[in-house]
Amino acid sequence: MSESASFVDPAFLARFGLTRINAIDYFLHPLNPFRTKAKTSNEVLGMQGINIGTLMQWGTGARPGPLPLDQGEDEYRVALSRLTGEQYELLPMSTNIEGMTPQQMSALFTIRHVHRTSHNHTTVLGIYYILEGVIYKSPTVRGLMKANIARTLAGLSEACDALSVCARYDPSSGYSWKFDPDEDDDEDNKFYSSIQEKRKRRRRQILDNRRPGERTAEEEEGIRASEAIDRILSRLSKSDVVVKGKPII
Repeated sequence: MSESASFVDPAFLARFGLTRINAIDYFLHPLNPFRTKAKTSNEVLGMQGINIGTLMQWGTGARPGPLPLDQGEDEYRVALSRLTGEQYELLPMSTNIEGMTPQQMSALFTIRHVHRTSHNHTTVLGIYYILEGVIYKSPTVRGLMKANIARTLAGLSEACDALSVCARYDPSSGYSWKFDPDEDDDEDNKFYSSIQEKRKRRRRQILDNRRPGERTAEEEEGIRASEAIDRILSRLSKSDVVVKGKPII
């Protein structure tokens, strides 16, 4: 799937809104293309009636409810740590959330997809963001590097094209630069523009790396067929059957 893909469900958002309490439920939407096809620990807890909202309301044996949001999230992470398999973790906010209501939470949620093999060992399978109700997949390091390099190369290419128009060459003094064009430079600009256009067309040409005289199998077959036809026509031209271009009847 493309890293630029996204998912949003307006019906869910209009009916329930989006807070840290139901962010994982929103991510586990059946139509979300990013969610795994395997059964997750989050769904196992959901069938038991355990989620952040219920933990905030009822608490646990060690922490009777009601609980604030941060403690509810802590208890949910503890419940996930007791299970193995694929899980989705709602990463904690970097800012202090004490005293804040769910409606005051940030519009950005970070969800981590992990495979848990034990209480303390997990393998990260992916990172996802929910921004203003839209789910995105976090780009890979390779994708970020490719995008940055592509933007850098595009900028350098544009800079070189812009500077090449300003270059002037004189056999006696060598190269010089003229950055303030005037009317006398119109012809020069047209000349350099034509050179740039030829360079661009040349870049698009497909390079032929064959050695001089080397032919493909199709070309060799065509040459042999042409030579055979020439031999046939030569024999016919010397035959008594043909006289002045017409057959003898």
